[in-house]
Amino acid sequence: MLKGIPSNISSDLLKALADMGHGDLIVVADDFYPPITKTPNGLSIHAKGNTAAEMIESILKLMPLDVDYCEHPVLYMCPDEDSGIIMEQNDVWGDVIYAVEQSGHKAECVGKIERTKFYEKASGAYITLCTSEQRPYGCFILQKGVM
Repeated sequence: MLKGIPSNISSDLLKALADMGHGDLIVVADDFYPPITKTPNGLSIHAKGNTAAEMIESILKLMPLDVDYCEHPVLYMCPDEDSGIIMEQNDVWGDVIYAVEQSGHKAECVGKIERTKFYEKASGAYITLCTSEQRPYGCFILQKGVM
């Protein structure tokens, strides 16, 4: 047993977070995201029973964001511009921005990325964390920083 580790951080996730280096990516995926086909060379770790915001809040208690070298070290998936879907706001995005702010970061470090570009970027992630997030477009990419 360790002190100070959030209870929703599994031993597999804790080790994977520790193994990540500066600039490495973690996808925090919703319940519909296909981790094996989108990130075939990454680790797939389950955090079922948790929302994306809950997991990001816990991860940010342990992992620094790459705020010094990256304008948006937290990215959220939004619809492709040509999809015909218009989403200006989404509750899950707001919940994650709140979690980022609670961890001591500014809301401006969170940016959006279109669905197709999200999948391209996610293909190089070290970890895909599969949550039970049910809200649409509840997928995020976090970039690890340095202490």
